[in-house]
Amino acid sequence: MSAPLRTALVGCGKIGRTHALALTRLPESRFVGCCDADAARAAAFAAEFGGTAHDRIDDLLRSADPEVLLIATPHPLHAAPAIAALKAGVHVLVEKPLAASLADCDAMLAAADRGGATLGVISQRRYYEPVVRMRQAIDAGKIGKPVLGLFLMYSWRAPAYYRSDPWRGTWTGEGGGVLVNQSPHQLDLLQWFLGEPEEVAGYWGNLNHPSVEVEDTAVAALRFRGGGLGSILTSLSQEPGLYTKVHVHGSNGASVGVQTDTGASFVAGVSGIADPPLNDIWAIPGEQGDLERFRRDDAAAFAAVDGTTHYHELNIADFLRAVRDGAPPPVTGAEGRTVVAMFQAIYESNRTGRSVRLG
Repeated sequence: MSAPLRTALVGCGKIGRTHALALTRLPESRFVGCCDADAARAAAFAAEFGGTAHDRIDDLLRSADPEVLLIATPHPLHAAPAIAALKAGVHVLVEKPLAASLADCDAMLAAADRGGATLGVISQRRYYEPVVRMRQAIDAGKIGKPVLGLFLMYSWRAPAYYRSDPWRGTWTGEGGGVLVNQSPHQLDLLQWFLGEPEEVAGYWGNLNHPSVEVEDTAVAALRFRGGGLGSILTSLSQEPGLYTKVHVHGSNGASVGVQTDTGASFVAGVSGIADPPLNDIWAIPGEQGDLERFRRDDAAAFAAVDGTTHYHELNIADFLRAVRDGAPPPVTGAEGRTVVAMFQAIYESNRTGRSVRLG
């Protein structure tokens, strides 16, 4: 077996703990250090998970000498440590979204090219059993060509959520609202299933969260380069939260779908995941009767793991193996950029009143 890769982490907050648990459990990883702007928090993190503590990225890179760096800072702060690491030839895996702006995404991708390093992004819902089943069905041609995609989220965030960290609910600290924070996983699934989007038209609003600056709801229509169409309705305005779904309909009339989340969506370090992700539509000729079996199997599989960490571990392990083997990462930096392009296009379309073509 190959020697484990030296891994480190930037951002010792809530989602950082999820990453650190993976990095200290996986045989592919040897955790060597962490970094946080709050030196005391970094020290406490290192005392719990091991490695050395730092409050400057340059010190972490020089002293801990990681081969792989995971980034779990607030979204607008992803680019700076990623660029510093990538320029030094350190491989970087970023918690979703890749960044809060396309300019940051492009700077990160350019740094990866210059440093000869791998850039990837976390999208652990790709590893959900019903999502994997959907992708396999699409790849096998069971729905024909995927021609229509739906992302629908009815969820909720209480005022206490926004008070839990000072950067939440602000344009400068969070980079946006429901589009930037809660929606990237499902935006990623849409482009994973239907390909790159070509044109986006949308609107956003703050419907019932007057204490925050950013949007709690957005709607959009998409046209994909392969000719498919898509629809987005994503919202944090339903108390209690109801569900989050991604459906794909094919050229032969068959449909597959997943309910990735039930109730108010998971908050790292605060809540667990009570309900398993399940296929809620499976209209493939000859397989309609399999839906209940799929649901039973997936509920049993989910009950056997900790859903708050298991799928992150699968994603991170695949990234580490890709780095070791010189293979593409499971979710590439380019795919991460596509997600950012999608939500930035909705912001721009709302501002201009026109559809936006994605470059």
